[in-house]
Amino acid sequence: MWENWLTYGIAVVIAIVAAVIVAALVSLTVRIIARRREWAGVLVRHARHPFRTILVIAGLWAATQIAFPHRDLLPTLVHVLTIAAIAASAWLLASLVVVVTDVALGRYRIDVPDNRVARRIRTQMLIVRRLAIVLVVVIALGAVLLTFDAVRAVGASVLASAGIASVVAGLAAQSVLANVFAGLQLVFSDALRVDDVVVAEGEWGRVGEITLSYVVLDLWDDRRLVLPCTYFTTTPFQNWTRRGSELLGAVEFDLDWRVSPALMREHLGTVLAQTDLWDGRASVLQVTEATGGAVRVRILVTAKDAPTLFDLRCLVREAMVVWVQQTMPAALPVQRVMVTEPAPASTHDTDAAPAADGLFTGNADAERRAQTFTNAIPTVDTDPR
Repeated sequence: MWENWLTYGIAVVIAIVAAVIVAALVSLTVRIIARRREWAGVLVRHARHPFRTILVIAGLWAATQIAFPHRDLLPTLVHVLTIAAIAASAWLLASLVVVVTDVALGRYRIDVPDNRVARRIRTQMLIVRRLAIVLVVVIALGAVLLTFDAVRAVGASVLASAGIASVVAGLAAQSVLANVFAGLQLVFSDALRVDDVVVAEGEWGRVGEITLSYVVLDLWDDRRLVLPCTYFTTTPFQNWTRRGSELLGAVEFDLDWRVSPALMREHLGTVLAQTDLWDGRASVLQVTEATGGAVRVRILVTAKDAPTLFDLRCLVREAMVVWVQQTMPAALPVQRVMVTEPAPASTHDTDAAPAADGLFTGNADAERRAQTFTNAIPTVDTDPR
């Protein structure tokens, strides 16, 4: 009896040693390749642990089939090792999916100025990765369940009721499925990408993550706004980086009529020439309104992206305010009040005002017109003399 267990133990040790040797040889080969190929290093980093696990399970399975002493317990142990092999294989496949997507994403950087294509590819690859991993897990669970005889026996009845079950599941998971399809629509229609700058629910932020059910916005004040994917397919929102990140912004002033737009325009050119925030595309100063007691001066400037544009607008606003205060104080907005002496009372207030000619009174023609409508006798002398 002990000899049988000793034989099994020796077989297990031999299997583990063989698995370690094979894993070491494969790892050494891949590391040599990694010196010239970047993908090999990513493969080693993500897939070495599941690969070694599969080798160990395969060695244990072979040793168990050959030298396990209790043959009546062999089916149960083989079943356990089969389930472990399925789980390890799913782990390895998921790791390979991560490797492929990481290698693909490494070719598209989003930390460069013109990164619209890179952000689109990155968003789509992340969604494809999640879908592939979910599919691998579902298939692995199905394979594990099919290793049980009871599950295979129930399989026929499950397939027969699949129609009713699908209807019930569809009704129960309607909102979930709607978000899933909305997420796929957003990603593959290129309507929304990771790192896009958007305005949603009155909040300005950058898309930090897109999943199959929700979108996370990283707001400008370090808050996080989580919105369902259906929000972006049913509600209008602003995408400031749809085609490019360059933006145009306005700075407005209400000043006195004595302001000199020409001098302001000259100073604006000086301010923009001294800052790196301005991208040089456009610089406009115009008087857009001149009503009431003030004139409205609008300045238009451009920047490479939204955060830079915000800082540039603040810089221009502050520089122009200081310039107006120091150079042209007469142009500061003011309110004028006219103070006058009261008018003297008239000495003829009691005199009757002269009667004015009207439509039906005041002269002979008017009286005749009134008689036409009222059949009254004229009250004035109509003698031609």
